[in-house]
Amino acid sequence: MKYTSQRTLLLAFVLAFWAFGRLGAQNFPAKVGQLEAEIAKLKERETEINSEIETIKLDFYSGLLKSKGLPALKTGEEVIHHKMFSLVYAEKHEQAKWVAHLIPPEVMEGKEGRTNDFRPDPLIKTGSAVEEDYFLKKELPDGSFEYDGFGYDRGHLAPSADFRWSGVALSESYFYSNMSPQNPDFNRGIWADLEARVRGYIYRNPQSILYVVTGPLLNEELNHIERGMNKVSIPKAYFKVVADLSQGKAIAFVLPNEPSAQLLSSFAKSIDEVETLTGIDFFADLEDGLESKLESQKVVEDWLPEAASGNVEPILATSLPRNHFNTLQAKAYMDKNDAVFVCGKVVGGRTSRAGNILLNLDRAYPDQIFTVFIRKENIVNFSYDPEKELEGQVICVKGKVANMGGTPAMYIENEKQLTLYNEE
Repeated sequence: MKYTSQRTLLLAFVLAFWAFGRLGAQNFPAKVGQLEAEIAKLKERETEINSEIETIKLDFYSGLLKSKGLPALKTGEEVIHHKMFSLVYAEKHEQAKWVAHLIPPEVMEGKEGRTNDFRPDPLIKTGSAVEEDYFLKKELPDGSFEYDGFGYDRGHLAPSADFRWSGVALSESYFYSNMSPQNPDFNRGIWADLEARVRGYIYRNPQSILYVVTGPLLNEELNHIERGMNKVSIPKAYFKVVADLSQGKAIAFVLPNEPSAQLLSSFAKSIDEVETLTGIDFFADLEDGLESKLESQKVVEDWLPEAASGNVEPILATSLPRNHFNTLQAKAYMDKNDAVFVCGKVVGGRTSRAGNILLNLDRAYPDQIFTVFIRKENIVNFSYDPEKELEGQVICVKGKVANMGGTPAMYIENEKQLTLYNEE
């Protein structure tokens, strides 16, 4: 009897466990689905909140730009406002006279990718430039396109990378009102470098907000893209003025629309100088004392830290004797058999782990443009310590120009291959 009761209890327990297991198995998908639905709702709400935050920031920064960052308007000019930049459009030249925008600390967190959604600006009443002003394209039978370019980049005035923290602002930066025809090597070279250096200021000063105004130098004598629909003017140069109101710092640059290997510091100007050049009254809404302080200064080191490294411009080529070349010209002689003189200022020297001496002329590492290389075994052929004694000296070295990882270099075996150069 006792055995039977125990068996009955065991059977009842097994049946109950089996029933619970079946019930649990049946509820498993439903429970997981319910939790996943809750996660989806949370993500949707997170997206909504992030959108609200973005809108608040855009409105705040737009207000700052309108109240403090715009140039004065001239008779007949109309300012066009987008979310993060404002502009005055020069209809005759089919591009902006100037574009003003802010670079806030959020630029350091920007993760939005390029949109490349180039399109006409719907706010330009007379109609902005269009795709056909820069190139033509024809659809092929396989659905691909054949492009016929006019030789110029659609160069951003307010750079798209400054807006990567906001998808809305980034997309608007691709309006054709923000484009100007730029030499491709200029747009992708020194102009891109300048834009990156301006953003770099925020990384060194993460509490600052930069006020930036950029534009082409426009006049009646400019050539036009003749094959384009609207005959867009081709600027010969561009300006960029930048101010950090919180720290009372400002700088300006004017660069020709052409490739350049010169130091950015050589194109630096005060805002006052650019006002004289363009006739534009920048930062017109600031208090007069602050405006005067900002627009008169030109402290390059605040904006280009490398300017403090001792880098210099290459010697003027026309001032050098025959068969003597500056450090920029040296690249044309790389891997050739010609023995030439290359002249420049020693702005950086170091001894490698292997004991070799490397002297950089005109620009220090890591921006070197020409290197003098003295192997360890040849140092004994010098009656002085080249690294110490030549620092800051302008020298000429004679030999064949080698290729050192893409940088022109010359291997010097003795001091007879090296002479001091008198620039006078």
